[in-house]
Amino acid sequence: MTGLARRVARAWDELRGRSGRRVIGLIRGQVAVARSGAVLARSAASGAVGRSAARTRMAQIEHEGDAARAELVRALWRILATPIDREDLFRLSRSIDDVLDHLRDFVREADLFGPADLAFAAEPLRAVIDGLDQLEEALRKTLGDPGSVTVAVLATRKSRSRVRQLCQARLTELFGEPLEMETLRERELLSRLDAVGRRLGEAADTLADAMLKRSH
Repeated sequence: MTGLARRVARAWDELRGRSGRRVIGLIRGQVAVARSGAVLARSAASGAVGRSAARTRMAQIEHEGDAARAELVRALWRILATPIDREDLFRLSRSIDDVLDHLRDFVREADLFGPADLAFAAEPLRAVIDGLDQLEEALRKTLGDPGSVTVAVLATRKSRSRVRQLCQARLTELFGEPLEMETLRERELLSRLDAVGRRLGEAADTLADAMLKRSH
């Protein structure tokens, strides 16, 4: 196929909306990988998966996330028109990647620091999973039902707030206990969980901004 023929084929695909669906599908795939990381982290926190095993598996999930982001970047270079602002797509992809990076760090640090009990992390991680589910739902609606995206994005933000509230509540309990090494370990891991929530909130804000631009 000649270069001109390829450009014509791409333009035809975009006129039919195929390229837009592909881009959104790639972003949703990245969210799915991040969700796998959050589920694994919660399994480690509940004791369903050993910490060392979780750390090994998380390295594989991180590789999947890097591959998903790279595929999106390649697609954005080839596609002439995108369903939402190209810069916002990059920002959204980076925020999702940051969520996975902090989940990786949480699992790694939980294994390295070795706190006796990780049960405190189970509920914040459940909130992260819920937030990623809502973000995926928001992305699914960007093409077919853009008016409903705001509701799903708001639910993602609420999940981010839930993560912070749970972390703050546990920190309040820790501040009332004697300062021991175990307390310091837990504080470090709570800080990591809060960072996961912040990146999730950034992803939600980016998508909300992108949809606002699209409506103008």
